[in-house]
Amino acid sequence: MRLLIVEDEQGMAEGLQGLLEKQGYATDLAFDGDSGLDNGLTGLYDLIILDIMLPGRDGLSVLKELRRDGVETPVLMLTARSSVADRIQGLDHGADDYLTKPFDTGEFLARVRALTRRNGVPLEEEPSFGDIRLDRRKLELCRGNERLRLGPKEFQVMECLLLNKNQIIPRALLCEKVWGLLSEAEYNNVEVYISFLRKKLRALHSNVQILSIRNAGYHLEVQP
Repeated sequence: MRLLIVEDEQGMAEGLQGLLEKQGYATDLAFDGDSGLDNGLTGLYDLIILDIMLPGRDGLSVLKELRRDGVETPVLMLTARSSVADRIQGLDHGADDYLTKPFDTGEFLARVRALTRRNGVPLEEEPSFGDIRLDRRKLELCRGNERLRLGPKEFQVMECLLLNKNQIIPRALLCEKVWGLLSEAEYNNVEVYISFLRKKLRALHSNVQILSIRNAGYHLEVQP
């Protein structure tokens, strides 16, 4: 899953990024309201973590514009303001949750997990397909009692495939979800990581294959 962190305090932003990436999330950073809005409008993200006090356009203005443009991505607001009136204002502008600084990292991660939902249904703790499953907490690909550790990018590619297991995932979308909009990663990077994952599926003796669809993308298939 790809998350957007909009936070002007660079140390705070990078700290949250490191914390989330250890949990297997892909993240992008924005340090002001205008760039946060531009990124948020892409619809690429599964969650936006949005500070209220930002240079230029403030977080509430960003949130209002996102909702006005029909972006329904869940938004977790971060702020040093702790009054009830401030929390009400954030929620009234369309925020899904509100966390006051400073906060406990365990609570922060719990709220992130609670907000990363699709169609109102919590994401599977261990997404699966065929005879494999993905352990999000340990970043491992599993078949029965066999487990193989995945690198961060391998994990993110596999997660994207599993969360969209009944669809063909375009290569461009996979590149954006894993490497980000501003990444200089080329499409052949995607093929390299698909190759890594195919080798690990074979090592697990899995019946799942990653198929390449010419001029379309990738999808998972169970072989007899």
